[in-house]
Amino acid sequence: MFTSYIAVGDSFTEGVGDELPDGRTRGWADFVALGLAIAAGRDGEDVRYANLAIRGRKLSPLIEEQLPPAIAQHPQLISLNGGGNDIMRPRVSIDGVATQLVDAAKRVTAEGIHLLLLSGANPSAHLPMGGLVRRRGNELADAVRGHLPLENVTFVDNWADETLWGLRYWSPDRLHLNPLGHARVASNVLTAFGVPVPAEWGVEEVAAAPPGERSRRTADYYRRYVLPWIGRRLTGRSSGDGRAAKIAELTVVDPTAASPL
Repeated sequence: MFTSYIAVGDSFTEGVGDELPDGRTRGWADFVALGLAIAAGRDGEDVRYANLAIRGRKLSPLIEEQLPPAIAQHPQLISLNGGGNDIMRPRVSIDGVATQLVDAAKRVTAEGIHLLLLSGANPSAHLPMGGLVRRRGNELADAVRGHLPLENVTFVDNWADETLWGLRYWSPDRLHLNPLGHARVASNVLTAFGVPVPAEWGVEEVAAAPPGERSRRTADYYRRYVLPWIGRRLTGRSSGDGRAAKIAELTVVDPTAASPL
């Protein structure tokens, strides 16, 4: 049982797509921290959690900016996901991204910290140019798997979770998971650690429900999501510019204050 956990990553780990009424993002890492806190609470223990992830980050700056402060707090567990923004750029070295992830994992474990290495879910069925995203994502997943297993590293392969391909798990931009998708990823992580998944999340019930609508990309979809993304690429801007980590320091998780799914 881990009682201190820090998440590093990009929008996937920050929780984009799972926005709460007050404007804060939640996401799978928050759900994992909550699941750990519920389990630890049965033994009278607290869980402390921080989330340093910032949307839009490519892997190199992500590691440079977030890993040192995460390691410095010396939690029992650090999670790492990255590379999704890299594979959506015109040019990318898949092997280079995989090597960076593995090297970062070894930096963490060398400090005696357990590393949760996880892939993002596969959005390609719902995206323009989804075939390119699928091909590069498959190549990256294969490259990372080729380095495994690693000592003191738990790998959770969300990319291969076909249930997550369903539209019901994706936010309107089709690129980020919605609350149901983030809960599903958290369920995959907690299951890998042997931690019970709270029944009130309804993860299994959602997975067993009949398929919903198929993805439809309308003119409004391109105007609201695709064109702004292209604009940021052309001008060298990022959706994470000017943003800070949402939980910079390890903080006690209060299970009773959790927002309902």
